[in-house]
Amino acid sequence: MSADASAVPSAAAPTIRYWPLVLAATAMLMITMGVRQSLGLFVKPIGASTGLGIAQISFALAIGQLVWGAVQPVFGAFADQRGPGRVLVFGSLLLVAGMALTPMFPSEWGLLLTLGVLAAAGAGAGSFSILIGATAARVPAQNRSMAAGVINAGGSFGQFLFAPFAQAVISAAGWAAGMWALAVAALATLPLAWPLRRRQAPVGATAAATPAPGIGLREQVGIALRDRSYWCLHIGFFTCGFHIAFLVTHLPGEIALCGLPDSVSAISLAVIGLFNVAGSLVAGALGQRYRMKYLLAAMYASRAAMIGLYLVSPPTPTTFFIFAAGLGLTWLATVPPTAGLVGKLFGPRYLGTLFGLTLLSHQIGGFFGAWFGGLAMAKFGDYTWMWYADIVLALLAAVANLPIREARVQRALATA
Repeated sequence: MSADASAVPSAAAPTIRYWPLVLAATAMLMITMGVRQSLGLFVKPIGASTGLGIAQISFALAIGQLVWGAVQPVFGAFADQRGPGRVLVFGSLLLVAGMALTPMFPSEWGLLLTLGVLAAAGAGAGSFSILIGATAARVPAQNRSMAAGVINAGGSFGQFLFAPFAQAVISAAGWAAGMWALAVAALATLPLAWPLRRRQAPVGATAAATPAPGIGLREQVGIALRDRSYWCLHIGFFTCGFHIAFLVTHLPGEIALCGLPDSVSAISLAVIGLFNVAGSLVAGALGQRYRMKYLLAAMYASRAAMIGLYLVSPPTPTTFFIFAAGLGLTWLATVPPTAGLVGKLFGPRYLGTLFGLTLLSHQIGGFFGAWFGGLAMAKFGDYTWMWYADIVLALLAAVANLPIREARVQRALATA
C-alpha cells in the first residue's frame, strides 16, 4: 500500500503530466479520423474514373468499416499488455501504405485491399480505443470523461480540416492526387506516437473501479461479456456506427441526387466535424456531472428527430448545412460517455480491449450502413429506405441505453 500511495502524484502534478499525452492523442486522432471520414468524397470520382459501380465501391468501404472495428480489440489488447507505442507506429505505416497504394490498384479487389484492409487497419490502430486507453490510466478518474471528450474532439476537428482539403485536391488534380495528399498527411502520426509509447499505472483508481490484483485480460473480458449493461452499450454503438458510416459514405451521393455541387458535400462533412468538436467537449463535460446513460439516450433520440426534420425539408444547401450542424452535435459525441461507462463498469486497466470490443459492434453497424446504402441506391435509385431505417435504429438505441447499470454521479467529486 505504501508503495502504491507514494506513486500517486499530487493533485497538481497529474494535470501537468497527463495533458501533453491527451493533446498528443488528440492530434493523432485528428489525422486518422480526418483521413477516414473524407473517403466518401472519393466515391463519385473513383466510379467515374474506373467504371466501378457504387455498390462495388461501397462494399470496399464497408469492409473498411468492419476492419477498422475488428482490429481495435486486437490492437487494444496488445497495447494493454505491452504498451501502445508499437501499435501506433505500425498503424501509422499501414495507413500511409493503404492511402498511397489505392491509385495504383483501381479495381474492386484493389480497393478491398487498400481501403478495405490496409488503410482501415492502420486508422484503427490509431483510433479511439487505443488512444483513450493509452491516456486513461494517467488521468484521474473524475477527469476521464472530459479527457475522452477532448481526444474525441480531435477526430471531429480532423474531419473539419480534411474534408475541404481532400475535395480541393480532388477538384484541382484528381482523386489519385487526393489519396496521395492524405497519405503524406498521415505521416505526421509517426512522431505523435512517441509520447504515448508507454503503458502507465493507473492514477487515482479506486478499489471498486480497478480489477482485482492479478486478474487477467481473458477473465476481465469474460466478466464484461456476462454483464447486461455492457451489451446495452454494444446495441447503442451498433446503431451509432450504422448512422455514421451511411452518412460519411453516402451523404455526398444524397447531395448529388438533389442536383447540388460537390462543394456542398465537402462543406457539409466539414460542418459535421466542426460542430462535433463542440458536441464532444460538451458530452465530456456533462459526463462528469450527469449519468452518461441518459446522455447517450438523449443523443440517439435527437438523431431520429433530426433525420425526420430533414426528410420534410426542401433539398437546398441551407438544409444540408443545418442538418450537418445538428448531426455534428452528436456525431461522435457518443464516444466519451460510452468509454466513460466502460471505465466506470470495469476500470481503466483493460479499457483499450473492452472499449475496442464496443467499437467492433460500432463498426459492424458501420459495415451494414455503408454497404446497405450502396445496395439501396443501386436498387431503388435513392436512399429513402435507409433514412427510415436510421430513424428506427436511433429510437431503439435510445431505449437500449436506459437499463444500463450506472451509479448516480457524486457532484462533490465531479466538481473537485
